[in-house]
Amino acid sequence: MTKMIYVMDTTLRDGEQTTGVSFTEAEKLGMAKLLLEEVKVDRLEVASARVSNGEFRATQKIMDWAKSKGCLEKVEVLGFVDGKISIDWITDTGGKVINLLCKGSYKHVTEQLKKSPEQHVTDIKESLAYAKEKGIGVNIYLEDWSNGMRNSEDYVYFMVDQLKDEYVNRIMLPDTLGILDPNQTFDFCSRMKKRYPDVCFDFHAHNDYDLAVANVFEAIKAGIDCVHTTVNGLGERAGNAPLSSVVATVIDHLKMQMSVNESKLNKVSRLAETFSGIRIPTNKPLIGEFVFTQCSGVHADGDNKNNLYFNDLIPERFGRKRKYALGKTSGKANIKKNLEELGLTLDAKDLKRVTEKIIELGDLKETVTIEDLPYIVSDVLKSQSIEENIKINNFILSHAKGMHPSATVSLQIGEESYEAHASGDGQYDAFMNSLKKIYFNLNKPFPQLVDYYVSIPPGGRTDALVETVITWRINKEFKTRGLDTDQTVAAIIATEKMLNIMENEFSAI
Repeated sequence: MTKMIYVMDTTLRDGEQTTGVSFTEAEKLGMAKLLLEEVKVDRLEVASARVSNGEFRATQKIMDWAKSKGCLEKVEVLGFVDGKISIDWITDTGGKVINLLCKGSYKHVTEQLKKSPEQHVTDIKESLAYAKEKGIGVNIYLEDWSNGMRNSEDYVYFMVDQLKDEYVNRIMLPDTLGILDPNQTFDFCSRMKKRYPDVCFDFHAHNDYDLAVANVFEAIKAGIDCVHTTVNGLGERAGNAPLSSVVATVIDHLKMQMSVNESKLNKVSRLAETFSGIRIPTNKPLIGEFVFTQCSGVHADGDNKNNLYFNDLIPERFGRKRKYALGKTSGKANIKKNLEELGLTLDAKDLKRVTEKIIELGDLKETVTIEDLPYIVSDVLKSQSIEENIKINNFILSHAKGMHPSATVSLQIGEESYEAHASGDGQYDAFMNSLKKIYFNLNKPFPQLVDYYVSIPPGGRTDALVETVITWRINKEFKTRGLDTDQTVAAIIATEKMLNIMENEFSAI
């Protein structure tokens, strides 16, 4: 049978130790539900004991929900060798599992705790006895284990010898400071498995050298059957092993089984991005915005010829869709695929003219999206198939100290012109409020603004082009972009594009 590899996800504990990240109670509960019910990770570490009242309440809510779903044993909390304090904290939240933080290197136990190994083991056994009395299951973190194996291997073996037959379910091997390379990981994990074949070990990687996923790969090859991850690789310093990358690597390269539902990885990644405020790099494997986007025209041409540029990472596996970028490296094949998605067909001559226009825009560093394509077709071919029926004729924006920003907008829809004035929390907000007034009076639908992203090239020039990308939702999500040296004007250009897409695609709503 194919070996099963298990995941303990620690986004809500170690992931929350990312600088500047703090999840609310509702966010923690929402993430926990998604990770256990939909993503289907095997175990979930949700908090550190004793941190704060808010941490206690959030943990309590997660435990109440987990108990109602019959999965309380899957929810774990980091605790400390502090007598009864951490165990009582976890018991009071309704929790049933403590991940007890013990010292995995001689340096840590003697210099941080100022204790001998024997004293530390005595303290740990007292905690284990109390946990057993309270009905709390125990896993043990050997903190700084990787340095322990490097510099004090006998100490590591002493600890495991003392604890392996105690009231302990699993012993967790953290590369706490992210110091290991793949060869060392395989070597150290192999030694642990060979010496203790009956002990259940976890491996916990950190990404300081960008080797976390590679180290997870080698730990599994060495016989470890449970690995720790975080969504989007959140975590201390450079973070932890990203859940999505670990899943794909285990399934595709190690040919082992996992319970994780791949199709939900993108969903949980976007939610973690929203809650954490840490944006996902556009080129991050599996979950980045552009990782399933072919940019080169040669690649698009190859995909038309028996999918020559496909690999095993089919985007649909991860709840994604393949796209074809439009820019200066686009060929006719890229553009043809985007036109097909829009239901547009061009003859060879017209396709060439559109291709030349897109390459020209790419040379100017203009970003071209599939939403822009009908406009380019209309502009280049003077096509009447998509009409720009809506135009922002004029606008006046004002902002004075101590006063609310305001905007007056003149909008043309077909042959009619409309005008409105409104204030807002900012100039663009005032502009949008003016538009909404017009649309409300006309009884026309208006989309929800989902995301607003500004990109400014490096270099510090005050006249640099600003690209504003706005995501809208009305029945479905779509993006529009505006480019200008003024950020608010760039946003207004993107909004005008949105109004015309609305008029053409959603006029029947």
